[in-house]
Amino acid sequence: MKRRLMWHGIMLFLLGLVVGMFVQSMRNPRMGLSAHVGTVISGMFLAILGAIWSEVHLDTRAARATFWAALYGMYVSSVGLVLAAVFGTSASTPLIGAGFHAAAWQEAGVYFATASGGVAALLCCGGVLWGLRRTGGTPQNLPST
Repeated sequence: MKRRLMWHGIMLFLLGLVVGMFVQSMRNPRMGLSAHVGTVISGMFLAILGAIWSEVHLDTRAARATFWAALYGMYVSSVGLVLAAVFGTSASTPLIGAGFHAAAWQEAGVYFATASGGVAALLCCGGVLWGLRRTGGTPQNLPST
């Protein structure tokens, strides 16, 4: 899982760079810039998560759920942001999408992607934090005050 997270992180980072090359040709360039930055950051998150994965102590089932929540959350959120820029939606991004309107199915698709991706990202972070918690130890392992 560690290497796969790092691979997906670099892949998503690369995709974010590619998105950045097309910002000006998107229907909403400001949203395109957000999609570029968001996708690059999502890639960095996955790469960092891969780098620390050996420190995340979860049982097999929780580790698998956290892994898939990370991938789903980062990829689907990124796709949602790119589609918001391309379609010019505004329902799920009212500040950056102000003045733009898209078809109802486009608005719904972008809303689903950004909302479900965000929930998955939160679940992933919860799993990672749970796996990084201190699980007891001897006094030598406790931090000094």
